[in-house]
Amino acid sequence: MARIVRFHQHGGPEVLRIEDIDLPPPRPGEVQIRVKALGLNRAEALLRAGSYIETPPLPSGLGLEAAGIVETVGEGVKDFAPGDAVSVIPPQSMVRWPAYGELVTYPARLIVKHPSSLDWQTAAAIWMQYLTAYGALIDIAKLSSGDAVVITAASSSVGLAALQIANKIGATAIAVTRTSVKKQALLDAGAAQVVVLAEEDLAARLSEIAGPQGVRVVLDAIGGPIFEPLTAAMSKGGILIEYGGLSPEPTPFPLAAVLGKTLTLRGYLVHEITGTPEKLEVAKAFILEGLETGTLRPIIDRSFAFNQIVEAHRYLESNEQFGKIIVTV
Repeated sequence: MARIVRFHQHGGPEVLRIEDIDLPPPRPGEVQIRVKALGLNRAEALLRAGSYIETPPLPSGLGLEAAGIVETVGEGVKDFAPGDAVSVIPPQSMVRWPAYGELVTYPARLIVKHPSSLDWQTAAAIWMQYLTAYGALIDIAKLSSGDAVVITAASSSVGLAALQIANKIGATAIAVTRTSVKKQALLDAGAAQVVVLAEEDLAARLSEIAGPQGVRVVLDAIGGPIFEPLTAAMSKGGILIEYGGLSPEPTPFPLAAVLGKTLTLRGYLVHEITGTPEKLEVAKAFILEGLETGTLRPIIDRSFAFNQIVEAHRYLESNEQFGKIIVTV
C-alpha cells in the first residue's frame, strides 16, 4: 500500500484526498520510484478544477514532477537499478502517469539520473520549468546572443527558468510582472530590465527599452489585452510564443501589428519536446549541462509536507510565489 493523492470530483484544493492504494509492480519498460519530493505546477490545479486540456475519468490522480529513489524496475529496463536517485520528465498525460504519491510508476524513457549535487527538492523542480522554457526559446524561437526577449509572468517557475536560459546564451531578458513587489527579486534573478504592469505603460516601456528595432521574441503565459502592447513593441518578423492563458479576459487578435510586421503568433506545449525523443535528448543535455555548471539554478519558493497537499494547492493558486512550490514526501 502507498499513499496517493486523488480527487473524486472537480473543484478547489479541498477536493484533494490522500488515499491508501495498492499499486501493481512495474510492467516491462517501467520504473517504480519511492518519491522524496514533488514539484507543483499550475496545470495540476487546472486538471483538478476540470479546466485542463486533459479530461480525466474520476477518481483521478495528478502531478507532473517527482524526484526519488528507484524502488523496482520492470522487465527489460537496463539503464536504472534499485537505489538510483532519479527525477521524472513530465509525461504527456498526468492522468495516465500521476506523480502525487509515495510510490509512482513511469516509463523508463521519462526517468533521468539527475546530478548527484542536487538535493531532492531541487531535483523535483527541474524538468517542467526548464523543458518548457527551452522548447519555446531555443527550439522554436532560436533565441541567440544579442537577442532581446520579453518574458511575462516572470516570477513563475517557467518565467525564472526563461530568464536563466536567456542569460546562459547571452540574450537580454526583459521581465514583465504585475506589481513592483517582486521587481528587485527579478533583477537579482537575472532580468536586465523589469516592467511593472500596474505602474507602467507596457508598450511605451518596451519601446523605450528595445529601441526602434523592437523585440524579436516574446514568451507569454497571460494572453488577454496584453497581446496588443506586446506585439506593438515587437520587431519585424518577430515571434510571440503563447504557452499559457492566465488572463480571464478575451485575447484580441492584433491584426495591424501582425500584418505590418509579419509577426508569428505561436501556441506551444512542452509536449512538443517531451513527445519527440530526439528533441528531448538535446534539451536534457542542455539542461543537465546548465545544472552542472550552475548557469541554471531552480529557485524554490516554499516547501510543504505531503499531508499539506491541500494547503500547497491553495498557495499555488494565490499567485504569491516566486519560483517553484515543492511538496516533500
